[in-house]
Amino acid sequence: MPTGIFADSPINDNMPDWISIDETTIWLLAVFSVASFVGSLMLIPVLVVRIPADYFAEKKRHRWEPWAHQHPLIRWSLLFAKNLLGYTFIVLGIAMLVLPGQGTLTILIGIMFINFPGKYRLERWVVTREPVLNTINKLRHRAGKAPLIT
Repeated sequence: MPTGIFADSPINDNMPDWISIDETTIWLLAVFSVASFVGSLMLIPVLVVRIPADYFAEKKRHRWEPWAHQHPLIRWSLLFAKNLLGYTFIVLGIAMLVLPGQGTLTILIGIMFINFPGKYRLERWVVTREPVLNTINKLRHRAGKAPLIT
C-alpha cells in the first residue's frame, strides 16, 4: 500500500499495488533528474569543446589512441573504462530524453566514447545535421574554440 504524501491520491485507487509509487521512489527520481540535469549542463559543454575542430573533416577517421604504446593490460583497461563511460552517457542521455537534461547531446558524447564498426560514419552523420552542428558550434564559440569542420 502506498505511503506518504501520495497515499490518498485518486491515482493510486486505480493502480495495482505493484505499480503504486511511494514517496521514496519519487524523491529518488527527483534527485536523479536534478543531478543528471546539472551534470549534463556542466559536463557536456566541456566535452564538446574538447573535440578537435577537424575531427569530422575527413570521410574516414584516422586512428589515434593516446595509450597505444602502453602495456597491453593498461591499454585494455583504459579501453574498457572508456567504453563503460560511453555506455553510461548513452543510458543517461536516453533518460534525459524524458527527464530534464541535454539528452541528444549526451547520447552523442556517449557514442563518441564507445568503439563499434561504423561509429565514425554515424558520428559524422549526426554531427552534420544542422541543429546538432549549430548547437555544438555555439558551445565552441562561447569557449573561444574554432567551429567543427565537416
